Amino acid sequence: MRIWTDRSYPIIVSCAKELSRWTEIEVRDLGYKPIEVTENTVVVRGGMRDVMKLNLYLRTAHRVLVPLLRADCRNIRDLYELAVSIDWENLIEADGYFSVSSIVHNYTIRDTRLPSLYTKDAIADRMREKCQRRPDSGGENHGAAVFVYWERDEVIIYLDTSGEPLSKRGYRKIPGSAPMQETLAAACIMALHWDRRTPFISPMCGSGTPAIEAVMMAANKAPGLLKGHFAFQSIKDYRRIIPGEAAPRVAPRQHMGATPEQIWKELVLDAKEQENFTDLPKVIATDISPDAVENAHTNAIAAGVAPYIDFKACDFAETPIPDVAAPSGRSKGVVFFNPEYGIRLGTPEELAPIYERIGTFLHEKCAGYTGGLITGNPDLARLVNLYYKTRVPFFNGPIDCRLFVYPGCELKGQNESASV
Repeated sequence: MRIWTDRSYPIIVSCAKELSRWTEIEVRDLGYKPIEVTENTVVVRGGMRDVMKLNLYLRTAHRVLVPLLRADCRNIRDLYELAVSIDWENLIEADGYFSVSSIVHNYTIRDTRLPSLYTKDAIADRMREKCQRRPDSGGENHGAAVFVYWERDEVIIYLDTSGEPLSKRGYRKIPGSAPMQETLAAACIMALHWDRRTPFISPMCGSGTPAIEAVMMAANKAPGLLKGHFAFQSIKDYRRIIPGEAAPRVAPRQHMGATPEQIWKELVLDAKEQENFTDLPKVIATDISPDAVENAHTNAIAAGVAPYIDFKACDFAETPIPDVAAPSGRSKGVVFFNPEYGIRLGTPEELAPIYERIGTFLHEKCAGYTGGLITGNPDLARLVNLYYKTRVPFFNGPIDCRLFVYPGCELKGQNESASV
């Protein structure tokens, strides 16, 4: 396969479980028509520019993958033979670096590290045979990347064009305890239908991820601009001219074509020009822990959005709520909670009064706003006692969660009652 010159091939955008609904929306907004959607993938067709564009702009995705081989695979020896048959010499530089990651559900494999190790060996052996030398390999994310998905008796070997997962933007320098993943925060904001013009308020902000993601969305800042390296930048011939391609802004006098590197630089320039940090809505992030607020501010600095977030150390009930007029027929803004669930932190008995207070705060201080609360504990969610319009399924890591959406922050008795 020639990833730089082939014009159309399947591109698999992977995401966490239950996020594909939101990844599909993003993909369509970027102008692509999905050809398949599963619970954790969105598949499109495209070429080099599309691989780069998806890596640059997607907020809820995990990886952008290009399938190289799909076949029956019964055991680890089959995997080696399949992997060694791929023309790696056309994909990886002989003096470069690559890593392999894998997800395996096959009854013959007890040590889940083996598939990655055998695939590394197969690549090294193939490269040594074809090039008389082999690239280095390891677990770091600064080179080319390969991803193996082995489910029962079928394996798919992908070229991973992302490398380090897209969920790791690079700004979360101090994660704090039980941090919310960036992709989940972005999906929750999408599910709350925030219009990006009204206030966004994040009490219990923790490491600051929801507030940071909100500013990036409002300013149209592409998340990929924060990453220092994508695996596609280490694919063979990244700096070689591709006839018929063009990057006139980066290489204005190059008439014979352009390199993938030049095309990427032009896409980056386009993304930066689309940013708009003027007239952003009010974004507020508070936490009872001064250390958490300081850490969130540090992360916001790394993301380049600190001047656009008002941070305050206080109890969530003291979070300032802007007194704004609601746009005609719409919400005044969004107030988003990500409290402890009693699973990783706290106990349900300790957290019950907090959930009751969240409900009181939303009703008394946030009338006219859209409230949002994500939790992995439905019993605690009942204590909020507000009317919810929807409860959206999400997974926070392995924890099955629901995002409750409270339009207007009304008590259940003030609107149609809904059971959790």
